[in-house]
Amino acid sequence: MNSPRALRLNAQDNVMVAVDEIRIGDSPAGGPKASARVPKGHKLATTLIETGAPILKFGQIIGFASRPIEPGEWVHEHNVVMHEFSRDYHFSEGARPETILPLSQQATFQGYRRTNGKAGTRNYLAILTSVNCSATVARLIAREFERSGRLDDYPNVDGVIALVHGTGCGMAAKGEGFDIFKRTQWGYAGNPNIAGVVLVGLGCEVFQIGRMKEEYGLSDGELFQTMTIQATGGTRKTIDAGVERIAAMLPIVNRAQRETLPASELMLALQCGGSDGYSGITANPALGAAVDVLVRHGGTAILSETPEIYGAEHLLTRRAATPEVGQKLVDLIHWWEDYTERNHGEMNNNPSPGNKAGGLTTILEKSLGAAAKGGTTILNDVYKYAERVTAKGFVYMDTPGYDPVSATGQVAGGANVLAFTTGRGSAYGCKPTPSIKLATNSDMYRRMSEDMDINCGDILDGVSIEEKGREIFEKVLSVASGEKSKSEALGYGDAEFVPWQVGATM
Repeated sequence: MNSPRALRLNAQDNVMVAVDEIRIGDSPAGGPKASARVPKGHKLATTLIETGAPILKFGQIIGFASRPIEPGEWVHEHNVVMHEFSRDYHFSEGARPETILPLSQQATFQGYRRTNGKAGTRNYLAILTSVNCSATVARLIAREFERSGRLDDYPNVDGVIALVHGTGCGMAAKGEGFDIFKRTQWGYAGNPNIAGVVLVGLGCEVFQIGRMKEEYGLSDGELFQTMTIQATGGTRKTIDAGVERIAAMLPIVNRAQRETLPASELMLALQCGGSDGYSGITANPALGAAVDVLVRHGGTAILSETPEIYGAEHLLTRRAATPEVGQKLVDLIHWWEDYTERNHGEMNNNPSPGNKAGGLTTILEKSLGAAAKGGTTILNDVYKYAERVTAKGFVYMDTPGYDPVSATGQVAGGANVLAFTTGRGSAYGCKPTPSIKLATNSDMYRRMSEDMDINCGDILDGVSIEEKGREIFEKVLSVASGEKSKSEALGYGDAEFVPWQVGATM
């Protein structure tokens, strides 16, 4: 009988990762005889680990032994604890100049060139809401176009979407929470995948449409319209007016044509959800390899989910373009430590039960795998949540780890395509930005093949990280050119607009 496969990821590691299930008495190649069952994706101790000694995976600390762990033992929550330890950030010591291909050598995709110079990968009309009180009206306007068949005459329009939320009032009219919401709303209104916007309010909410238009120097035009239920005369009249305004935009938006654009116009959001013990071995480093290719072609990639790079931030600060950029990332980590403490939580509240069932024991272990999505190039800048991304290359945006909230910030920042790795099988899609799903393991890929775009589990069978990264990059170009991702085909995306709510609800 063949020995079960297990991987030692770094010569310094004192654990191996089970590729196959390891049963009691099994001896994986290069490892000790197992004294306990080790599920797929979980860890096997390769040497004696004394109480309090660090547990090493990827050559990095992922936790500490809560008791002596013998060789061959299963290593997980029952014998691992997490506590603080010092990390040397080595600001910018690993930053190396990048070679960007000249425009004539860059890959291309078929996208929409907007009048402001931005490039879209989709062509949507969106109904945004200033407050939850106008959410139903927005949905009913969009439903009219879904049911009536009106869109059949406009083949270049990807759809009419209602992007509704649960806030906009009962909040302070200034401060951090208000600023985040404001950036999110106007970031979506300006995303290049949205060609026209109708913004609907109630009229008496904290987030006043008039105030925001004045602040941003905006006025109503043929592809940007605003109205409130109170001023328009109630629900029915507002729905009718909204339908009329969207109908007037349709012929204009339908005139947009895809054209050949360079890959440097792509802004790729990086997400992982439902992670497992394979995430940091297969899909995440493969996505990182695709990011390196995209950066070489002049494009932009946004890594996020600050609670899920906690414990791995020192690997990113070493790649920071300047010490100041690296310090911005460290400052975010300190903010999150304070934020979780104020809210009676802790950073190790993450990973989730599903992550742990998949083999991830601590947030340190999860973060080391999650950070691999960012590839190996220079970290050029660090952005606030939903802040407009202006730098090229690899950048970071501060977001929560909760996927819909995190992706909402990235799309508000300008992302026009998204790649999402998952090990447990996250059900997620995004509008207006198409989401490409990458499976970390072949079992889940086969089980949820209708949801997954690419299987990265074959890396465990010998496919190289570089080869898979190239496959992901080519899929990004195809989806950016109009090919529907699996989540788009299933209809995901309308409910996944979830702005981050910070501060008191009053």
